[in-house]
Amino acid sequence: MSEENKPNKVEKKNGEFKAQPRTYLLWILIVGSIPVMFVLRKNTEEKYTNLARHQLVEMIDAKRIVTGTIHYNPQSSILQEITGKYLTNDATGAEVKMAFRTKTRLNEDLEKRLLDSPVFSTAEPNTFLMSLFFTVLPILIVAFLVYFFFIRQIKMAGKGAMSFGKSKARMLSKDKNRTTFKDVAGVEEAKDEVYELVEFLKDPKKFQKLGGRIPKGILMIGAPGTGKTLLAKAIAGEADASFFSISGSDFVEMFVGVGASRVRDMFEQARKATPCLIFIDEIDAVGRSRGHGLGGGNDEREQTLNALLVEMDGFDTTEGIIIIAATNRPDVLDPALLRPGRFDRQITVNLPDVRGREAILKVHAKNVKLDTSVNLDVIARGTPGFSGAELANLLNEAALLAARTGKKSIGMVELEEARDKVRWGRERRSLAMTDEEKKFTAWHEAGHALVSVLLEHSFPLHKVTIIPRGQALGVTMYLPKQDILSRRKKEMLDTIAVTMAGRIAEEIISGDISTGATGDIQQATQTARSMVCHWGMSDKLGMIQYGENNEYVFLGREMTRGKDYSEKIAQDIDAEIKKIIDEQYQRSKNLIETHRNRLELLAHTLLEHETLDGSQVAEIVKFGTFTPPPPTLNEPEPPTGAQAVTAIPEVIKPSSPEIPGLGTPAPAAA
Repeated sequence: MSEENKPNKVEKKNGEFKAQPRTYLLWILIVGSIPVMFVLRKNTEEKYTNLARHQLVEMIDAKRIVTGTIHYNPQSSILQEITGKYLTNDATGAEVKMAFRTKTRLNEDLEKRLLDSPVFSTAEPNTFLMSLFFTVLPILIVAFLVYFFFIRQIKMAGKGAMSFGKSKARMLSKDKNRTTFKDVAGVEEAKDEVYELVEFLKDPKKFQKLGGRIPKGILMIGAPGTGKTLLAKAIAGEADASFFSISGSDFVEMFVGVGASRVRDMFEQARKATPCLIFIDEIDAVGRSRGHGLGGGNDEREQTLNALLVEMDGFDTTEGIIIIAATNRPDVLDPALLRPGRFDRQITVNLPDVRGREAILKVHAKNVKLDTSVNLDVIARGTPGFSGAELANLLNEAALLAARTGKKSIGMVELEEARDKVRWGRERRSLAMTDEEKKFTAWHEAGHALVSVLLEHSFPLHKVTIIPRGQALGVTMYLPKQDILSRRKKEMLDTIAVTMAGRIAEEIISGDISTGATGDIQQATQTARSMVCHWGMSDKLGMIQYGENNEYVFLGREMTRGKDYSEKIAQDIDAEIKKIIDEQYQRSKNLIETHRNRLELLAHTLLEHETLDGSQVAEIVKFGTFTPPPPTLNEPEPPTGAQAVTAIPEVIKPSSPEIPGLGTPAPAAA
């Protein structure tokens, strides 16, 4: 993009970039000065007196007219204007000269009388200049309007009314792009793959002398927030090359043919700046499969895709242009876009593992003030499944929380609270809940927590709370010990049993049920259906996939799909799903009935303290004792010494028999 096409011109002054005043400010000054000039002219003009016809005649007869001029009006042969000066007396009686003006009908007698007087003269109008002015002025006005609304708008690429076909790609110059691979962490494999592009842009002959050809296009695939756009910026920053950035939705407008025109214009600009990078974010907006879905036909989006296909690998191609595209929906892209010669290489940008999360936290921690006691390794191990964007948001939320509480640095308490807020939502302590609702919530969450601790293959319990958080009235939080790469059948069966435990606990203690198990039922049903239909974990139906994942119907594929199994198989699938859920329901119910005393203690403790962490729940379930939680951000310091252990109700004694497989009772507090 040329310098004159930039909407804001920037100059470097004292090491900082400062924007120059916009052009429209100059126009405002010019237009605003016009009425000021008229006011000043009016104030500087000599004041005059309007004389009537008879007064003028009397002045002539009294010979008080000093000078006079007859101005002939070319527009009228009768009405003329007479100006001049006459003598009069001021307040002191002294004679002074005053200007006068008279507009009157000039007949032959009056005109002869004026011309015979030696003080009057005539002023002939310049009819040539007047006629020239009135003739040329309309032409100048029309020419200015044509220039302003057409020629000037066409020159302003991407801004004017006639520039719909211009590309909206934004060029990131070399001096502005300071992002390098040092700013990218947690995607080491992806960085290694794209480093070839950096070497090619720096030294193309290194590859060309061996006959090698750098990939024409790189397609980065990954979940949202994994750093695809950041990685593309880092490539351009490392290679010190021109970088064009555009979104897939910027191609298509309401006018036909605009998308294809913008594609051609974008590549035309890129050819002038080779070698360069073109980054197309969310390419699935224009690259979806053709001939599918509700539309069909040669619509605007298909024309744009066809133009993109031709520019990437058609008859007229140019070396030195590398296209990087990013999407989180590769399944809807057109096959012609993914073939070798267009997007030769696909790079998967996965969610970071524990080491990657720690590296990402260290990168973002440079911009915040952490306390010396903060251990980012602990936060990394406690955030499995977090993307890079979520980790950055975690540190930002912790910084805001520390600032709100008046702290000078971010500690582990703020980081833990920020993690829970990012993953499960913010606490809603202001929500008005009745005592009955709190009891139901406490029983429900105590059931989840109890069964989670009792089962061997369930996820480790992180925290359980009856404080509303996000959309839930209470939350039982689990955190895996390590990153989950695959799931086992026993783990998923235990997960279903834990999910069912909340409803069972409500029913056993209160004799009634509530709507709080809606999400639990949905989660258990989805898990059981996937076990039967997709993962081959049903002994009756075997290792056969039944049906396809048709979650996204309208995204580039056919609207309807025929079932690839019979009605009898459908009945068997429903029966197997119900069998799995019923078995885990009964299993969870047996555990809760066996350890009902522990369930009641958990519920009472939750009603009193509202939040328990995993170790405290395990202490209650295993040994029947409870140590109060550490202070939260708004609570006073906890008691020490013998007051640190809460008294156990009569229904549960410290000498209660140990639960099989969970260890011996805890020693008494000092």
